[in-house]
Amino acid sequence: MRSILVIKLSALGDVVQTSGAIRDIREHHPHDRITVLTTPPYRRFMEKCPWVDDVLIDRRPSLLNLPGILKLRKDLRAGLFDRVYDLQQRRRTRLYRRWFLPAVEWCGDVKGGMVYLKQDEVKTFAQDRLARMLKLAGIVPRHTLKNDASWMADPVEDILAEAGLKDAFIVLFPGASAAHPEKRWPYFKELAERLQSHGKQVVTIPGPDELELCRSLPGKMLVPENGYYDFFKLAGIVKHARYIIGNDTGPTHIAANVGCQGLALYGGHAKPEWTGIQLTGFSWLQEENLADLSVDTVWEKISGLI
Repeated sequence: MRSILVIKLSALGDVVQTSGAIRDIREHHPHDRITVLTTPPYRRFMEKCPWVDDVLIDRRPSLLNLPGILKLRKDLRAGLFDRVYDLQQRRRTRLYRRWFLPAVEWCGDVKGGMVYLKQDEVKTFAQDRLARMLKLAGIVPRHTLKNDASWMADPVEDILAEAGLKDAFIVLFPGASAAHPEKRWPYFKELAERLQSHGKQVVTIPGPDELELCRSLPGKMLVPENGYYDFFKLAGIVKHARYIIGNDTGPTHIAANVGCQGLALYGGHAKPEWTGIQLTGFSWLQEENLADLSVDTVWEKISGLI
């Protein structure tokens, strides 16, 4: 049995989308031990992923934090890895090969590795790049471009019953990272009011950064007494929804990758196709400035689908 390391550190939407590539790696290594190196927010995701045996945590110590760097090197070398699939492919993970695992078979964007895929001069979406890398490694990418993360969805019938929700409800994701306000469409309140005026149940599922924002919207806000619903409860809830409308944010991509139908709203920060949304059941609308995307335009897009 060989020991395989897969590196995927962040971020939420990318981590969820990468589970298809991890499944392809598992199918290529059915009898080997697969360990994923990730960051603390995604420990539980990788621990629950059905194609992963072990999880190592990278706290991303500063390169000037010698004790932290030495601990990470010790943890990685203790794994006695035979091969690494670098699904993160950033400057940091290139340094990991040079400093920590120079003699291990390496698949990524580092010259001299077992598989070297040069960084694209023209930006493309991550799964396409991963599929090309896996092909070079002799792996058939059956799931990389057809990701099915429905394994994430926890049973949530008790949550829905307590909230009085049936399967025809509409979920809105009005938030996005606080560091990227340009990703937030400003008219979710008006959209929620219009949905309710047409007899639709409107639901929001806030994280810590969206609590006040969701409180300002009409509809049902789902928040447990002791905090916020995790990725798995969120996935379970959206699986029961009729439709999802959200910004370019992690929860929107969770919904897209567990098989939901929906609409993603993009500003000018990135081309939607770069995010892989075209591989899912979601459609999208984009305006350079999201404030220029009207409620009427969104309504025209969704009215025949909800």
